[in-house]
Amino acid sequence: MSIEIKEVKTQKELMQFIKFPMELYKNSPYYVPPLINEEKEALDLNKNEIFLEGKAKARYFLAYKNNKIVGRIAAIINWNEVKNQGISRARFGWFDFIDDKEVSKKLLDKAIEFGQAEGLKEIEGPVGLTNLDKAGLLTYGFDKIATMVTLYNHAYYEQHLLEHGFTTAKEWVEYEMILPKELPEKLEKFTTLIKNRYNLKIRKIENKKDLVQIVDPMFALLDKTYGHLSSYVPIEQKQIQQYKDKYINFVNPDFVSVIEDENGKMIAFAVTMPSYSKALQKAKGKLLPFGWYHFWKASKKNDSAAFYLIGIAPEYQGKGITAIVFNEMYKTFKKYGISYLETNPELIENKNIQTLWKDYEPKNHKRRKSYKKDI
Repeated sequence: MSIEIKEVKTQKELMQFIKFPMELYKNSPYYVPPLINEEKEALDLNKNEIFLEGKAKARYFLAYKNNKIVGRIAAIINWNEVKNQGISRARFGWFDFIDDKEVSKKLLDKAIEFGQAEGLKEIEGPVGLTNLDKAGLLTYGFDKIATMVTLYNHAYYEQHLLEHGFTTAKEWVEYEMILPKELPEKLEKFTTLIKNRYNLKIRKIENKKDLVQIVDPMFALLDKTYGHLSSYVPIEQKQIQQYKDKYINFVNPDFVSVIEDENGKMIAFAVTMPSYSKALQKAKGKLLPFGWYHFWKASKKNDSAAFYLIGIAPEYQGKGITAIVFNEMYKTFKKYGISYLETNPELIENKNIQTLWKDYEPKNHKRRKSYKKDI
């Protein structure tokens, strides 16, 4: 039977769009579902401010076979990228499908048509609405559980994209590490030396109020840390607020490290969290009525943690600041019984960030890519 593609028009269809991968991966021990309500708020064209303010445009499509949903795709234009950055590129994301090349092609064709209608020259994905969303097709590490902020997909996805004429656009790497039982004495001495040399101090984050106060300086530092990368699009204030609303309640202040100079200016930070992957699996996309319990339990008793955001001012990169960052995080990890660490995706060319882990025997356990095509 032929494949039928329908645009999402109703709230019911939007929920079907959101929940489709939960059905596709219902037997997978590695897939981690999103929180359904958060997905709905992000994708709702009538509620998300990025759409209401005209900063992005999107259409969502579902593929049907024998009247059953067998795939989905979001066709996206980020106007900040197109107009402010001068990049003639459409995006696609939320791309999931059964192993049927007709399904994947017809979905991609819809996203391509969307970009062509706006006069754009290229399309890239899977990426999100902005740089803060999940991005990158998993190409290695299919036997590893996803993190809270990464995508998971079947191995056949990549072959579909290649056969449909897509080529590699960007590549990310992820690392796993086992926390050493003790930090080397020389690292402790080196940390003290660097702090004294540059008159640096550790800012203690005591509570959620402290967290809220440092969010804006953190994102300003992110822009400085990653701004040199060709793919980086500056983060707007509204996006920062949405990111804050989405994740602030999951962040334990103990898992945030902030380093300031002698004038109290932030020069480095790291945000880590206990792994919430298994909690999300148990919650099945819902915090209520009992999903919150799984998150609470994961925050109190967990042997795994993930790095989420890390920033170091360019003028301090390569000066040993990473040793201070890791030393501070290590104290927290030991306090909470964390023994297994995982990074989130880092662009393969971003060597400055990857040097953070070089002394801790990192293992590259996952890789992911985005793909592009001229349209």
